[in-house]
Amino acid sequence: MTESIRLSKRMTELGMCSRREADEFIEQGWVKVDGVVVNTLGSRVVPEQKITLERQATLFQAERATILMHKPVGYVSGPAEPGDRPAWTLIKAETRFIADKSGIVFLKKHMHNLAPAGRLDVDSSGLLVLTQDGRIAKKLMSDADVEREYVVQVEGFLSDEGMKQLNNGLSLDEERLKPTKVSWQSEDALRFVLRENRPRQIRRMCELVGLKVIGIRRLRIGRVSLSDLPVGQWRYLRMEERF
Repeated sequence: MTESIRLSKRMTELGMCSRREADEFIEQGWVKVDGVVVNTLGSRVVPEQKITLERQATLFQAERATILMHKPVGYVSGPAEPGDRPAWTLIKAETRFIADKSGIVFLKKHMHNLAPAGRLDVDSSGLLVLTQDGRIAKKLMSDADVEREYVVQVEGFLSDEGMKQLNNGLSLDEERLKPTKVSWQSEDALRFVLRENRPRQIRRMCELVGLKVIGIRRLRIGRVSLSDLPVGQWRYLRMEERF
């Protein structure tokens, strides 16, 4: 017999929304299971059942903002400690990219429950995603198929064997890393494409092959790139853009 699971958990597994959103949609009566409205928290389903969202839930999700920022060095992407400078403080009308083509009007409500979808170290710069959309947060924080591309300024000598290890042969914390795409970008810069995002992964990988990292800049997450977004500025994710 197929084991049942909580409806909210199944909705999250299917990428329909975050767990918090699922509970909210269920309470609002915006969720149907096999065509029947389910509005009781804790309800359970089996994987074979069809789950759909009412139009109200879809409209609610469409209003959730996702912001792309070119985070400077010195700003923290996640929870801030005393003395830290949180990246979200850079989001204001005067720092919005003048070439933002989203057509979205900047509203104060877009700052509510805005959370980083993944980390970017305080001493790294580049593309940072902050979102109110639980679907995007889940995808970027748990989907191994989402690539992240970086340009990494380094010092030191990298042998052919070291390059081979960077691409497919290193372990961190006694756990094997997934294959990585690493190549020379210039005489003193490497291009990294990762499918996982462990704490300080690139810096630790470089240390293992004798390289010192001078700087890291994230250029791309999935199919969304930093492009010409200036340092310290931000724009909205456009409707047609997908990670």
